[in-house]
Amino acid sequence: MRNVVLGIIVAILTISCTDDLNRARPYVLTTATTGGTYYPVGVALATIAHAQLYESEGISLTAISSAGSLENVKLLRDNQAQFAILQGPFGAWSWNGEGPVSNPQTHIRSVSALWQNVEHFVLLSDLAATGQIMDLDLLDGDRYVLGARNSGAEQTGRFILETLGIDYEAKFNLAYMGYGPTTSAIQDGNIVGMNIPAGAPVSSITQAYALLGDRLTILNWTQEELDKINAKYPLWDWYEFPPGTYPNQTELIRTVASPNVLVTREDISDEVVYRVTKVIWENLATLQEIHRATKDMRLEIAIEGLGAPLHPGAMRYYREVGLSIPDRLLPPPSTTGESLP
Repeated sequence: MRNVVLGIIVAILTISCTDDLNRARPYVLTTATTGGTYYPVGVALATIAHAQLYESEGISLTAISSAGSLENVKLLRDNQAQFAILQGPFGAWSWNGEGPVSNPQTHIRSVSALWQNVEHFVLLSDLAATGQIMDLDLLDGDRYVLGARNSGAEQTGRFILETLGIDYEAKFNLAYMGYGPTTSAIQDGNIVGMNIPAGAPVSSITQAYALLGDRLTILNWTQEELDKINAKYPLWDWYEFPPGTYPNQTELIRTVASPNVLVTREDISDEVVYRVTKVIWENLATLQEIHRATKDMRLEIAIEGLGAPLHPGAMRYYREVGLSIPDRLLPPPSTTGESLP
C-alpha cells in the first residue's frame, strides 16, 4: 500500500512539474537587424507580452535579431523561433512556396498585420534625374545596396525592381549590407544608394539625412508603378512623408508600403497565441509610445495584407472583437511544414 501511495505522489509531482515547464516555456520572437525597425519593435512587443503574461499565464517571450525575413522563415521552420516578424510578401511567398521560398511552408500561421513597411529607395541627388523610382534604371555599374545578403530587404527589393523592369543585375554593382553599415557606406561615398524598407521614420535614414541633407533623395513612385507591383499580391499602398519626417527634408515624398506581419507555427497552442494576440492589441497605446512606426497599427485592419491562414488562437481573438474573417484566412486542417531548399 505504501508503494502505491508513493507511486501516486511521484506521478502527481511529475505531472505538476511537466505542466509548470510547459506553462513557462520561453518562446522566441525573431526580428531582423538592429539598425531597422523590426528589432526595436520586436523587443517592445516581447517586453510587453512578458510583462503582461509571465506572472499570470507563465508565457515568456524573448526577441532576437536576425538577417531578416528569409532567415526568420528558416528559424520558424526549424522551431528555433516560435514567432516571427516578416515582410508582407514573405507571408504570401512562404505559404505558397514562391519567390525566394521554393517550398510551401504549410506550418506557418498568421497572427496579425503590424505596422507599415515603407519602401525607402534612396539615391544620391546628383544621380536622381527625375526623383522617381525609375531613375534607378539609369545607373551604370554604380554600387547600390538592396540589403544584407538573403535578407527580406534584398528579396523584396529584387522583386520590386524585376517587376518594374529595372535590370539591376546589369546596371548595379550590388553590395550587401545591413542597415547600419549601409548608412555609413553612403556617408563615406562607398555606395550611391540603398534600399531600406522599414517603419518610418527609420533611424538609418534619419542619420543619413542629418549628415547629407539634400545630397540624398528618397525616390517617388507613380500610380502605374504601384499597380505593377500589386498585380499578383495586392499588398502595397501609398505612403507619404510630410516635410520634416527626416532631417533637412523640405518636400513631400510619395512612396509605397506593405504591412509587416506577425506569424507563428501551427503547433503553438491556441491559448498562447490567443493571449499574445490579445495583449498586443490591448496594449497598442503603450507600443505606439515606444516606437513611432507603430502609429499606423489599427485593430480594424489587423487581418489585412496577410498571406497565410490565421492561427486559431488569433482567429478566436478577432472574432471576439467583431472582425469578419474571410474564407482565405480560415485555418486549414493541421499539416506538416515542408523544408526550405
